[in-house]
Amino acid sequence: MKLKYTAVWVGFTAAAMVAVSACGSEGVKKAADVVDKSDAIMAALARATDRTEDLGSAEVRISTATTGAAPITMEGVYSWGDGYAFDVEMDTKAAQMQLLQDTPTMRMLFVDGAYYYDVDPQRSGPLKGKEWMKIDAAAVFGEKGAQAFSGGGGGSPAASMKSLKYANNVEDLGKETVDGKSTTHYRARLDQAQLGKFKDAYGDKDSLAGAVTGGASSMTMDIWVSNDLPVRLKQKIGAMTVTMDFEKFGKTAVVKAPPAAETGDLSEALKGAADKQ
Repeated sequence: MKLKYTAVWVGFTAAAMVAVSACGSEGVKKAADVVDKSDAIMAALARATDRTEDLGSAEVRISTATTGAAPITMEGVYSWGDGYAFDVEMDTKAAQMQLLQDTPTMRMLFVDGAYYYDVDPQRSGPLKGKEWMKIDAAAVFGEKGAQAFSGGGGGSPAASMKSLKYANNVEDLGKETVDGKSTTHYRARLDQAQLGKFKDAYGDKDSLAGAVTGGASSMTMDIWVSNDLPVRLKQKIGAMTVTMDFEKFGKTAVVKAPPAAETGDLSEALKGAADKQ
């Protein structure tokens, strides 16, 4: 099988970006001496962050939209209590993955620094007889971006929420009802300096992730909080907007990589295809 990269790599790059959209900038430098925030906002965000981090996982619904592409929707479990991982079902057609999966939805995992896509076994090529396609994070974000993304549980919602505490222009936008719950809506803007090491993942136009965002130099985050837990997290990163709704929090979910014998690794092939683009 010869992959039609012009359609396919864009599809799973967009899907992969749902994960990095939850990165935030855990390592961002504190700037309390130049940022004026109210004690009430800081206390509310700290409580929500601590409680989210302690719970370790959540059932989520996700939608990601990029300029000129259909929104991609996902549902499943995100886990950050024992290393960042997720197990979700995504819309096959929206992710442009019909060449590899003929069912309406496709299962996607992230575990141990790599993405796994549940595909139909192919008759030839690197996915011949394979049930899963593997893509290393470095093939999507570049080496530096992947290190920033995978280090220290950076992909978790709790990490995103930590970055809110250090952002400029954090606003309390008041009460709003979201998914039937009474919430408080907060908004923060992170400029390039506040993105810290994650600018390597978001801002490198030479990586696939950077191609999707357009080489983002800033991020706007909105979070809706109820009972000291996030109900919705929305992030705008360059040309991409990702919305994550939290359905249920619980014990840390266990996500395991598929058996190596059932997996075809396309990481190097994807890097080569991206270079040609």
